[in-house]
Amino acid sequence: MIAIPHKAKQFLVFLVKLLIVGGAFYFIWNQLAHNEQLDWQKFLDLLDRKKSFWGIISLLSFSFFNRYFEILKWQNLAQVVEKISIGSATEQVLGALTASIFTPNGIGEYGAKTLYFKKKEAKRIVFLNLICNGIQMILTIIFGTVGLLYFNYKFPIVSNKSLLLVCGIVLLIVVLLFGLKKITVKGYSLHLLFEKINEIPKQIHQKNILLAVGRYLIFSHQYYFLFLAFDVKLPYVLLMATITSVYFLASSLPTFQFLDFAVKGSVAVFFFGLLGVNEWIVVFISTLMWFLNVVLPVVIGSYYVFNFKSKWKS
Repeated sequence: MIAIPHKAKQFLVFLVKLLIVGGAFYFIWNQLAHNEQLDWQKFLDLLDRKKSFWGIISLLSFSFFNRYFEILKWQNLAQVVEKISIGSATEQVLGALTASIFTPNGIGEYGAKTLYFKKKEAKRIVFLNLICNGIQMILTIIFGTVGLLYFNYKFPIVSNKSLLLVCGIVLLIVVLLFGLKKITVKGYSLHLLFEKINEIPKQIHQKNILLAVGRYLIFSHQYYFLFLAFDVKLPYVLLMATITSVYFLASSLPTFQFLDFAVKGSVAVFFFGLLGVNEWIVVFISTLMWFLNVVLPVVIGSYYVFNFKSKWKS
């Protein structure tokens, strides 16, 4: 095997970091600068009329706690392998977010987080990250399903017959999965997965669920208050049902982090269009949510990427 000089390794590592951060910023700039749906002048005029110091602080606070709860979730789960500080959890969450911004559905986050731990712990870190994201997805499905049922009751999109058919198919799939949970594919099975999940202490699971619920409520209500700020006057339950429906359906679609606002915006335009909300308002709110909850953390995360040092041995 050909040995690579130490300085050459350092240069290659720096080049990879530069490509990750540069690529992240390019994709963000490209989406903001070339999105034809965004009328910046109209948006700036509205902001000028509604500018409020406390309003801005409130929006930033929602974004801070949204990401902070995610950091606490990861710190809580990572202790199964190694106890880490809030600072380390912040570095790992934001660094991994930046590194995964142009990977499908943020899958690069799984690999990025393993680099912060010893190589032998890689599989456990991937599994813990799956638990961390899995509970958030389960909550998205639960709240989203309830929201969809309520929205469909108010604004019928799907007939009751079709709705019952879909519910029946989903129920059948769940029953089949649990019935075949002992079937092993390449050494993996649902039964083994449940065993691994049960090995994690209950108090860690309970804290993870509590933080996930808190994060979901923070994120969805940030969406809600943005609509209020843009003079969208709809009943609370209907507005929240629409938000949870949009978030559920958009999260179910394969996408990239840097395209997240475009996907959510497209789904949101359809649903809020049925409620009579102007399309450009929906697009701008989706863009703002993306900017506050993805772009700002990525900007901070780029610092951690540049200062990253892997624990994996060469």
